[in-house]
Amino acid sequence: MKNDLTKGPVMKTMLLFAVPMILGDLLQQCYNIADTLIVGQFLGANALAAVGSAFSLMTFLTSIILGLAMGSGTVFSIRFGQNDETGLKEGILASFVLLGIVTIVVNVIVFAGIDWIIWALRTPETLKVMMREYLIVIFAGLIGIFLYNFFASLLRSLGNSIVPLVFLAVSAVLNIVLDLWFVAGLGRGVAGAAEATVISQYVSGIGITVYTKLKFPTLLRFGQGTRLRMSRVREITSYSALTCLQQSIMNLGILAVQGLVNSFGTTIMAAFAAAVKIDAFAYLPVQDFGNAFSIFVAQNFGAKKQARIRKGIRVAALTTIGFGALTSLCVFVLAPWLMRLFIDSGETGVIAQGVCYLRIEGAFYYLIGVLFLLYGLYRAVGKPGMSVVLTIVSLGLRVALAYGLSAIPAVGVIGIWWSVPIGWILADLLGVVYWQRVRPSIFGEATME
Repeated sequence: MKNDLTKGPVMKTMLLFAVPMILGDLLQQCYNIADTLIVGQFLGANALAAVGSAFSLMTFLTSIILGLAMGSGTVFSIRFGQNDETGLKEGILASFVLLGIVTIVVNVIVFAGIDWIIWALRTPETLKVMMREYLIVIFAGLIGIFLYNFFASLLRSLGNSIVPLVFLAVSAVLNIVLDLWFVAGLGRGVAGAAEATVISQYVSGIGITVYTKLKFPTLLRFGQGTRLRMSRVREITSYSALTCLQQSIMNLGILAVQGLVNSFGTTIMAAFAAAVKIDAFAYLPVQDFGNAFSIFVAQNFGAKKQARIRKGIRVAALTTIGFGALTSLCVFVLAPWLMRLFIDSGETGVIAQGVCYLRIEGAFYYLIGVLFLLYGLYRAVGKPGMSVVLTIVSLGLRVALAYGLSAIPAVGVIGIWWSVPIGWILADLLGVVYWQRVRPSIFGEATME
């Protein structure tokens, strides 16, 4: 099934396309949330801290693959909007080869450097064994992550956001069942939680690969007229490398903050591990809406429908700000209850620190929602470099402020929490001001309705 986003009512078209993406990535978060919840309840605060710290690292590694897939998806969407089937097929081939090579290289590096990674994260001595045990298994899932994200990006670029959701739903349920069996039933500890996640990742990755091959055989059939061209590789690389850099910088900044959090001890680590999962789950809808918005803009950019893009920007901005504000209110009110989902109610210190984090950062979800829209907009109109700049501003300020403010005795760990929304608002301001300056040169104001 393909869905042409250049036609139909703007809001309805965008929302119908975005909702399955949002539901799909909410299910994706269930992988890690299931690990965190089950580990926290059955194995305790130390295991939760170890898995939470490892999660930040895996998010960074996954962001490399995800960024490359997202950049490729932008090119696919533009070619689809232009009805250029040859360009689309050659782009698919070039992207698959590029992502496959990068995934293998990353896999080799992380396995070879696992002990250095644990040291660089400033992991407490009491957690090193558990963290290594978890990472050894979880790294094996990178190829499954590559397969899922590549083919999900391809299907979404064609307007099909339903199928990726279906495969994630199956694997998310499988992950929860296996988590309970391996951790609670078989007593396999943190390694069991990692094994459950990896098996589920391969189910979704292999499943969506087979589906795409069967459903779109012509797109994946490369005959004499379609071959691996360096011009296509360079095109994919120009989009994917910058999007990958943006995603990597974003998560590298989070990883740097994770190292700082680890220096405050196990209580803060456990609180951060649980709160970050809640945080990511809460703003994931606006993140995915930004990705859907990017595909919408890219298809219409390829079809040269500038007025439709401008209307889409207005609709997306209002939707994102409204939803973000509502989410902030819910998280602020429910923060103590949400923390108790992940940790025993007797861990009052962990819960208090997590609530503090959520009530500071969670009050500003509409800011990161706008930032995700800006990321998607600049990718779609051929300026992925600006997405990188905005990420550097947002994350660079976050890291600098986190280290600077937390070093002040009167501020301490709260300075880490406040550094996040400050970075968001400054990046938003830069992105909006820059758009006002470059919009005429991208579209030409005379063509805008």
